[in-house]
Amino acid sequence: MICWLQPSSGLSGDMLLGALLDAGADLEQVRAAVAATGLTGWSLTTERVVVDGIRATKAVVGVEDDATHRRAATVLDLVRHAEPASVGEVAARAVSAIAEVEGALHDKDPAHVVLHEIGGHDTVVDTVGVAAALHSLGVTAVHSAPLGLGSGSVRTAHGVLPAPAPATAQLLVGAATVGIDVAGETVTPTGAALVQAVGTRFDPPPAMTVRAVGRGAGTKRFPGRPNVLQVVIGEPVGTGVGAGGPGVPGISADRTVETLVHLETNLDDVTGELLGHLVGAALAGGARDAWATPVVMKKGRPAHTLALLVDADGVDRWTAWLLRETGTLGVRSTSVVRSSVPRTWTEVDVDGHVVRVKHGPWGAKPEHDDVVAVAAATGRTWRDVAERARAAGVPG
Repeated sequence: MICWLQPSSGLSGDMLLGALLDAGADLEQVRAAVAATGLTGWSLTTERVVVDGIRATKAVVGVEDDATHRRAATVLDLVRHAEPASVGEVAARAVSAIAEVEGALHDKDPAHVVLHEIGGHDTVVDTVGVAAALHSLGVTAVHSAPLGLGSGSVRTAHGVLPAPAPATAQLLVGAATVGIDVAGETVTPTGAALVQAVGTRFDPPPAMTVRAVGRGAGTKRFPGRPNVLQVVIGEPVGTGVGAGGPGVPGISADRTVETLVHLETNLDDVTGELLGHLVGAALAGGARDAWATPVVMKKGRPAHTLALLVDADGVDRWTAWLLRETGTLGVRSTSVVRSSVPRTWTEVDVDGHVVRVKHGPWGAKPEHDDVVAVAAATGRTWRDVAERARAAGVPG
């Protein structure tokens, strides 16, 4: 599933949790995940509210211990015990990000940082709760519109600071933001950390079949602007019954549909040898696919577009690789949906030599490197070897 956020009025941990619960996340599963941390003296309920005419769900966290100052290490130890383990990992990434930022700001070891406003029980419930809600909904990719940022100042344990506060601003590095006409902080540190922890991509909504919509209410009220976060939950186009029509016989039930990222850059100053090397190096390094396409750039310059298809969590690494290896000045990225069908491999014998054959639903293809090697060893043409391997690999 895909989750797309619309944080036009900002984002906080409880707003995100409320929106996901409103979209259908199982409240009992969320409570169970939080309970596994060992945290005591807390409760989590939901409340239906209407904010400026819009119905939304408010996640209500009740705590018996209202202390807001705790060592980051204490909070981190709690969230790491959340179950399932993947939920604890997401929550731990969020808390670790907050601790690292606070440590850098105050020149302290993150392990010894004391969290002030965000050191309470509700931070544990929010981080674990959001991670558990995403898990409950089966979300594997999070996308978002730009985060709405207010301005002015905010009062903290360290005094009056600009909004967004320094820690929040640091947590927003890499995020897309847009200014809104609201005074004060609209994105909280917990909200910013969660966005980063789940690997959010800031781009238009990807192609998907919408399955649910949820709205989470914030606590503050802004004149003329509903403080509501909307989330859209959907399946990548092509999955699910009836999505995209009846489907292609033999492929609909077995295909894999996943959201990947297409990276590309135009190159007019590299050799063919370097292009070939880059394609091979990208594939060897784990890119899902890589290719080069001839193009004509401005002033009629012949060039090539080098493209990679990569997993969303590897975008930063592959972007840096393209910039470093090619010397290009810019890399474009686009979220894409890829449908793929199962494939299997067999080995066949051609004149005493092994040739691997890849099989799909409607055909088979001998591995080119094996064909070339057997052709060189036997004196046959590569076409002859390929035909013999294909015939041997397809059942009669």
